[in-house]
Amino acid sequence: MRRRDFFAGSAGALLGVTALSRAGAAGDAGGPLVTTAAGTVQGSTVDAIHVFKGVPFAAPPFGAHHLRQAVPPAPWSGIRLATAFGPKPPQQAMPPMVSEILPELVGPGEDCLTLNIWSAALGDARQPVMVWIAGGLFEYHGTGASPWYDGSRFARDGIVCVTINYRVGAEGFLYLGDDTANLGLLDQIAALAWLRDNVAAFGGDPDNVTIFGESAGALSIATLLAMPRARGLFRRAIVQSGGAQHVSTAATAERIGRRLAEKLGVAPTRAAVAALPAARLLAAQGELRAELAANPDPAFWGEVALTNLPWQPVVDGKVLPERPIDAIARGAGADIDLLAGSNHDEWRLFLVAEGSIDHIPPQALAATMAGLGLPVEPALEDYRERYPGAGTGDLLAAVMSDWYFRLPTLRLAEAHIAGAGNGRTFMYDFAWRSPRFGAGHSVEIPFVFDNLDRATAPLLGTAPPRSLAEAMHGAWVAFARTGDPGWQNYDTVKRATMRFDTAAALVFDPLARERALWADRR
Repeated sequence: MRRRDFFAGSAGALLGVTALSRAGAAGDAGGPLVTTAAGTVQGSTVDAIHVFKGVPFAAPPFGAHHLRQAVPPAPWSGIRLATAFGPKPPQQAMPPMVSEILPELVGPGEDCLTLNIWSAALGDARQPVMVWIAGGLFEYHGTGASPWYDGSRFARDGIVCVTINYRVGAEGFLYLGDDTANLGLLDQIAALAWLRDNVAAFGGDPDNVTIFGESAGALSIATLLAMPRARGLFRRAIVQSGGAQHVSTAATAERIGRRLAEKLGVAPTRAAVAALPAARLLAAQGELRAELAANPDPAFWGEVALTNLPWQPVVDGKVLPERPIDAIARGAGADIDLLAGSNHDEWRLFLVAEGSIDHIPPQALAATMAGLGLPVEPALEDYRERYPGAGTGDLLAAVMSDWYFRLPTLRLAEAHIAGAGNGRTFMYDFAWRSPRFGAGHSVEIPFVFDNLDRATAPLLGTAPPRSLAEAMHGAWVAFARTGDPGWQNYDTVKRATMRFDTAAALVFDPLARERALWADRR
């Protein structure tokens, strides 16, 4: 058991656990009551699952708290209704390719640092806890309010499922060379600390917490493994389509922050930027995104020229002392059980959604490969052998899938093994192909949550396999309970990997050719 201070360790007793569970009746008007450190919340009960939405884990990050580290929520008297999702953090509208497949349930607002909880048993049930961190380029979304992320099926299977919000864009990742960095990641840590102190009252075990997430959420999780402030807040981690390499140096992040201040017409100080209206900040952020798209000059954009993530985490030397991949290889997160994987056709989602998959000129493919450090002709021949009959767009998707997601996920697993701690390492490969996007980015999420009925048809088609949802969801539940998803550990000899397709099967070293091609390059 982890060491915790007296208050945290005695959370179940001190919080009173006034869980007046009225289980069974769908939509019970009375709703269950749970007392947290800040006050009592009342949720709802639907099909024997207790649901608490919009519970604040921090004060609204505006006014005196704007562009500052999150602080605890102000206590309240009486009962706070927790039956509606809290607003998402301020952000620009999601790109059309995202909004088409990922419905939004809430708009932006100031009281945005909230979380949502699904639990089948309140009080002293001590169920495993799973905390979902959503993706969105560190620029969009950052919210747990989506039909995809409904945690009812996890709760059905004995898991306390939690989804959290965190700040994105400049609100969450502005760096100006000052003493403040990575506020979005610190929001995630604040949510985990709140759960450490409060989740026992919702039926969760604060000593058995698994964090899981996809895309920017997965990148966040790999980064949390390397952050000193996150130590002791979780026991296991699931990284879906992420890695530990997508970060900016302090110099790059400060250049971007100063350029934002320049566009805003203010001094490059946190106080000056924080004094401006959110709408103005978002408009300048949009101008910055357009500038990156028009001229991704590495001399200015540094690492961002390739990642296309202007608000990715920054290695500031304090909050994030070093590159996560390096810290993990040296033992950071060595006591954490890790499950990591990627989708076979990650980049196809982006090319199909923007309508360019069939319009990529050969010279663009060659330029991309050269820019990523590959010898173009032999590498192109290798990809054509692996993807016979593939068009130029599909070949580009394969190259970018490997560089952006598949190899970084593999390197994360290798680094975790090199850290040589007590934490076990497992790998998976998602290979089921949806009719439109193939095994594209994010296609696995509804299977993980067992929410095929809540996903949109454009993503999965009309007949996604139930057996795949049962296999993936079951493996995630087993991992959260015991640290073992049900297959052989990953190592650098056999490289056992669970391939999830219409049928699941264990394969060995599925990325052998990719490893050889990208050796010393990725």
